[in-house]
Amino acid sequence: MSTVSPAASLSTMQLETAVTRSWKPPIGLGIFAAISILFVVFSRPGTTGFSFSTTADAIQLPVVRVDAPLAGSIAALLLVLLTAVSIYLSWSARRTPVWLIAIFAVIFMFGFLTWVAAGSSLDVLVTSLLVGAVGLSVPLIFGALGGVISERVGVVNVAIEGQLLAGAFVSALVASATGQPLLGLAAAMVAGVLVSFVLAAFSIKYFVDQVIVGVVLNVLVVGLTSFLFSTVLAPNASVLNSPPRFDRINIPLLSEIPILGPVLFRQTIIVYIMYIAVFLVWFALFKTRWGLRLRSVGEHPQAADTVGINVTGTRFWNVLLAGAIAGLGGAYFTLGSVGAFNKEMTAGAGFIALAAVIFGRWDPIRATLAALLFGFASNLQSALSIIGSPVPSEFMLMLPYLVTIFAVAGLVGRVRGPAAAGKPYVKS
Repeated sequence: MSTVSPAASLSTMQLETAVTRSWKPPIGLGIFAAISILFVVFSRPGTTGFSFSTTADAIQLPVVRVDAPLAGSIAALLLVLLTAVSIYLSWSARRTPVWLIAIFAVIFMFGFLTWVAAGSSLDVLVTSLLVGAVGLSVPLIFGALGGVISERVGVVNVAIEGQLLAGAFVSALVASATGQPLLGLAAAMVAGVLVSFVLAAFSIKYFVDQVIVGVVLNVLVVGLTSFLFSTVLAPNASVLNSPPRFDRINIPLLSEIPILGPVLFRQTIIVYIMYIAVFLVWFALFKTRWGLRLRSVGEHPQAADTVGINVTGTRFWNVLLAGAIAGLGGAYFTLGSVGAFNKEMTAGAGFIALAAVIFGRWDPIRATLAALLFGFASNLQSALSIIGSPVPSEFMLMLPYLVTIFAVAGLVGRVRGPAAAGKPYVKS
């Protein structure tokens, strides 16, 4: 009988502890904590006002004014303390919790906005900032939900960008021709399904590399929609590219709640569908038999096949479902926010949605929160340009993409996606 010495056991335990440590979160938080110190070193005199009400609110909240140098100092101190906590957790081989990162983000944003708007005659319109963030996040959330379903079932969905763009184009065309935005919404789902059908056929049936198929589909949809826009929509814009947009629906009582009312309950029907979709995808994935089958196919298709699950069929139909959900996100561009279709109007939203899937650890709720973060970063550049930010405009244009890269590379830590994602299944 073999024995293991105490020294060898101790070495094994130390090795396991070292392997489970992840220094990405504390390093990422440390970078932002160091940036926050600049708010103190280069403090700007004056006060900053924060407005939490809109002119349409029944309940008007007072404007809160804070001393900019003092608020910046307190924010920097708190951020350094939270970074120290993250370092301690990583040293103890424990994961930095999401709530700590969320609190860190809120404090940093408070300090940053206080520094930017110090001495300005314009207040920081917090409610308007959040409303804009939700609006920009809607297509990202739909795309992320589609990505979660697709990758959970074992197919890497790089074609989210193409699904969003196809949904935007078809919804504008159908809604303009019929005058019915609901028909445009349904057509957008069909367009997303068609793009997903090509992805599923080549990657599942013919075993073509899923990433390559997704990239090619994105290029194909961009080229096709740009060509049809120039040759069909632009010459007949009044008939084929003037879609009616959904009106905002105020939910009684809920829409009058300060801050939350304007942000969440004065939205279009597409946003309310998004709320339902997030809950249904989460519930179905983790609380139903369908979700169990889907996740088993994405984790261990051989075992799923052994117990009688049709791996190919499960993957195929769920990839189509993912495309339909992403198509809804594309419809938001033309039926909920922008209006008329323009070339490449998604502007990389599909890739940011894919980053939200990874940052959200392939979980619908986490991916939704990640998409909201990226949407907030996108809206922040517009808000700061109105206030008169001292930050260069070129940097502000890069902000959403910098936040995306930093979140995925710096904060996501050690994660593992579905084990069989990206791997074709050949029935033995």
